[in-house]
Amino acid sequence: MPEAPAVPEATVARLPQYLRALSALAEAGSRTVSSEALAEAAGVGSAKLRKDLSHLGSYGTRGVGYDVEQLHRHIADRLGQAASWRVVIVGVGNLGHALAGYSGFASRGFTVVGLFDDDPAVIGRVVGGLRVRPLEEFGEVVGEPGSAIAVLAVPARHAQAVCDRLVAAGTRSVLNFAPTVLRVPDGVDVRKVDLASELQILAFHAQRRAAAPAHRPSAAGPRGATGAPAGPLLPHALHRVEEVV
Repeated sequence: MPEAPAVPEATVARLPQYLRALSALAEAGSRTVSSEALAEAAGVGSAKLRKDLSHLGSYGTRGVGYDVEQLHRHIADRLGQAASWRVVIVGVGNLGHALAGYSGFASRGFTVVGLFDDDPAVIGRVVGGLRVRPLEEFGEVVGEPGSAIAVLAVPARHAQAVCDRLVAAGTRSVLNFAPTVLRVPDGVDVRKVDLASELQILAFHAQRRAAAPAHRPSAAGPRGATGAPAGPLLPHALHRVEEVV
């Protein structure tokens, strides 16, 4: 089969947003959707959405829009949801415990098959229907190297050492919740989820809003220096925030 065309990383990162929006539309009974309506539901600009979908070969139909079911299936296939993916969680503290009990994995094609920790007080406990195992048994549970996605929910000071062990055991996909940068060899994919950084970004925008001078437009609306009505402020602000995201 010919190799699928490359899709930009920024586009890949937005595909789950489109998939969630399409799922909601399908549940509401919608059969088609315009690019503007889908973009609004996904929280992105319509031009960006159309460009993203063009990378997948989906252009919609002029005057009709996109077929909701067909586009959902297309994006799900590109995201690998047609297959069943095995997931192991390493670190069964508060975060790992919550992830192990998350019911949303199964509906998206992910099955948690193993829980691991190096704390003797945690090993042996049953969480989410699975017994927590020592990290030494990782290879026994995962089976074929590269066949499972590892979720790393350990303290930052231990993350690199644990990641090294997982990679040595054949792991090729890591979702890292530890607030640190992991160094991995070529051929290993790492995605980082840093909740503190996301909060800091929100705090940045909140602080900028608080520092901005308050505008109290007259009944006739805001006016520019020449006396002519000024352009809309909000769309430009949203555009700048969207580009940051």
